[in-house]
Amino acid sequence: MSNKLENKRKNKVKKSQEMSTNLKYLSLGILVFQTTSLVLTMRYSRTLKEEGPRYLSSTAVVIAELLKILACVLLVYKDSKCNLRTLNRVLHDEILNKPMETLKLAIPSGIYTLQNNLLYVALSNLDAATYQVTYQLKILTTALFSVSMLSKKLGVYQWLSLVILMTGVAFVQWPSDSQATPAKEHSIACFSSGFAGVYFEKILKETKQSVWIRNIQLGFFGSIFGLMGVYIYDGEQLSKNGFFQGYNKLTWIVVVLQALGGLVIAAVIKYADNILKGFATSLSIILSTLISYFWLQDFVPTSVFFFGAILVIAATFLYGYDPKPAGNPIKA
Repeated sequence: MSNKLENKRKNKVKKSQEMSTNLKYLSLGILVFQTTSLVLTMRYSRTLKEEGPRYLSSTAVVIAELLKILACVLLVYKDSKCNLRTLNRVLHDEILNKPMETLKLAIPSGIYTLQNNLLYVALSNLDAATYQVTYQLKILTTALFSVSMLSKKLGVYQWLSLVILMTGVAFVQWPSDSQATPAKEHSIACFSSGFAGVYFEKILKETKQSVWIRNIQLGFFGSIFGLMGVYIYDGEQLSKNGFFQGYNKLTWIVVVLQALGGLVIAAVIKYADNILKGFATSLSIILSTLISYFWLQDFVPTSVFFFGAILVIAATFLYGYDPKPAGNPIKA
């Protein structure tokens, strides 16, 4: 009898481990798909020549925020056992009854909104491959802000990976007149991504609110800041051609992919580890490079780019490497 119970327990544990492994690789596969397809479709949508006005990137950012709110509300509804009354109580208690906690999200939300707008500018000028590699510079800014704001300690391998990362990005961004303008926006986007990400992590660790509630709060402020940007920077075009000017199927695909990006990252953080996340990022870089060259035909790789890309991919893996036993940590 005891043997049967033991076998049942082992089978249950085995099935649980297999499910966890499946979810891990599924989430990483979705991350590779989402990252690669977002960059490529966004680049294609910003360079595609069509009759009439092009869609306004500022409006796309707002729509993405609203879709993110909708997706998170549905997830909270699921966590509430699909009970509307429970959902209403959770939203009321966690958002409306905690105004100061909600207001904390205004700062990272404003920064994320700025970052998302800058990424459209970057991809309007940079090919997808260069964008993908250069954007990994956010690992550096995230690490530095984590040390300064969260008092995190980085190991020797992580500091070494940051040096390799900077060297690789420097090679990829080898000076050229055609990339001078977008490089500035791209650098700001990397800086803002690092700060906002660490600030958001700090808020999550200081409170017990779920990540979905926090994303609803982010989306709320993001849509407000986004609408302000629409009317300040694109108000004239908006009055002439409307909010949804230039929208087509491709535009909506870009918007949906951008809205789901944060949710995919949340799933990866829950089910995967840093090394596998680094593998997914590296695979995304490789796919973006190949598709940019063979399909979009807007990118001709050089030996300098390949060398820099290899360094960035190596740095991504090294940053997530956790040696056993761990060495003495170094604190900045």
